[in-house]
Amino acid sequence: MAPWLGVIADDYTGATDLAGMLVRSGTSAVQFFGVPTDDMVVPEADCLVVALKSRSIDAADAVEQSLEAARWLLAQGVEQLFFKYCSTFDSTAAGNIGPVAEALHREIGSGIAVIAPAVPENGRTVYQGRLFVGEKPLDESPMRNHPLNPMTDSDLGRLFSAQSSLTTGLVSLSTVRSGADAVRQRLTALEADGISFAVVDTVADEDLIAIGAAIVDAKLVTGAAGMAVGLAAARAAATGQSSAPAPALPVGAAAVLSGSCSTATQGQVALYSQDHPSFLIDPLRLAAGDDVVGEALAFARDNLDSVPLIYSSADPAQVAAVQAELGVSRSAGLIEDAFASIARGLVESGVRRLIVAGGETSGAVVVGLGTSAIQIGEEVDPGVPWTISVDEPQIGLLLKSGNFGAPDIFTKALEGR
Repeated sequence: MAPWLGVIADDYTGATDLAGMLVRSGTSAVQFFGVPTDDMVVPEADCLVVALKSRSIDAADAVEQSLEAARWLLAQGVEQLFFKYCSTFDSTAAGNIGPVAEALHREIGSGIAVIAPAVPENGRTVYQGRLFVGEKPLDESPMRNHPLNPMTDSDLGRLFSAQSSLTTGLVSLSTVRSGADAVRQRLTALEADGISFAVVDTVADEDLIAIGAAIVDAKLVTGAAGMAVGLAAARAAATGQSSAPAPALPVGAAAVLSGSCSTATQGQVALYSQDHPSFLIDPLRLAAGDDVVGEALAFARDNLDSVPLIYSSADPAQVAAVQAELGVSRSAGLIEDAFASIARGLVESGVRRLIVAGGETSGAVVVGLGTSAIQIGEEVDPGVPWTISVDEPQIGLLLKSGNFGAPDIFTKALEGR
């Protein structure tokens, strides 16, 4: 069975978010970390997801990695490419969303492609071309203070145009609500006018279904997990596919690792630490050469029965102070390296389930463990599934985007409710 959808994701948790939603909709998915090697056995699945750590790197490197992933996916026989980025359009004026999307567009000669970051069930909607987080425009949401990619504009066309030489248009909500044929006609008209990308208004799941049906044959789609689910729904309606049983989680000790500084994760950390042992990773101590990793592992081993939390999550003021002293790149690198070492040490100590909060932290953990690919299991919250590594020993990994999940998601994941 050849896969019909190939996904290039710009971070690890975003890839897992998308894959989890696809599995919920009845589409089987396997996620790879980095472009697979030629000798890797590719499991059968409807969707192959190549997860990159390309969101915040140099734009030229992001383009190179994304094109390599695209060429590998096309060689596997996928019919459609999906460039997956965050539902908060995390990027800077230099990229990386625009440069990667443009490069993919030129690579496959895709015609017009949509810009569709909306995930209504998670409060990410688009209206009149502007991205909203809950009831607030993107530039008035907590994303305005993101430590790596502060988002100070909510106009998606303007954000994209600042990063790309290709032109953008808009498919309005009234058109979307008129159905798939109306969306298709609008896209055709925009393409005839020389437009390469179209922002699509999306405020509810029904809009995703209409858009998905309109672009089911598009060679290239860009957006967040919601749009991929729209595509899967359109395909499922035609094929009648049903969900396969989710793989079982490994049995063993568990731990929680959190490096995200998002508002949502800070609340999750605060709630979980009220009745679980917790250890704070201090980047200034890491920079000073203290054995923080050794201390964290000793702490975790002493508290494995209570499912310990190891975290570096902090509020924007604390993050800014550390970045001012150490620099953004160095402070982030120190923390990521620490979490990679801690994850390895925990697995060596018998931990078989890891909950990881934050895209960069998840990437560091996966690289540290040497995980090559994962099977996608059941969702704990929308966009946050358990996954199981294909390597030995098998590890259950819940890789959570910083902004996702209910306040008690760590406990829910552990209790299976």
